[in-house]
Amino acid sequence: MAPAAASGGSTLPSGFSVFTTFPDFLFVLEFVFGGLVWILIASSLVPIPLVQGWVMFVSVFCFVATTALLILYIIGAHGGETSWVTLDAAYHCIASLFYLSASVLEALATIYMQDGFTFKYYHENISAVVFAYVATLLYVVHAVFSLIRWKSS
Repeated sequence: MAPAAASGGSTLPSGFSVFTTFPDFLFVLEFVFGGLVWILIASSLVPIPLVQGWVMFVSVFCFVATTALLILYIIGAHGGETSWVTLDAAYHCIASLFYLSASVLEALATIYMQDGFTFKYYHENISAVVFAYVATLLYVVHAVFSLIRWKSS
């Protein structure tokens, strides 16, 4: 396949231009809010272990994958190949769906724990839900603009 630049489409940035291009600078915000979700879920008490397990899996998976993609983009491992644009769009669509499901389940678990749990755990879970929805929004916005870039490549 020809590089996206040769075919007139948009390409993925490399080097530190990742931090100055949209939607790629969203990697940093996804990293921060995903890390906050991971920390809050790990330190809180969730009454339904399967929910806590799923939210932990999603937050750790997306944190590690986002970090790996960010590093690969910074070192320029994509080499301008259009297959990386497809990978970027696919990853962010999957991460959006994962985070949406984790956010909804965590909100449901938090509603269930309103009575009978200590105030500290309840507030930690509220914070985790808020940050999970912020992370969901970031991944959705990144997915939409990655799909637009994919379509034009």
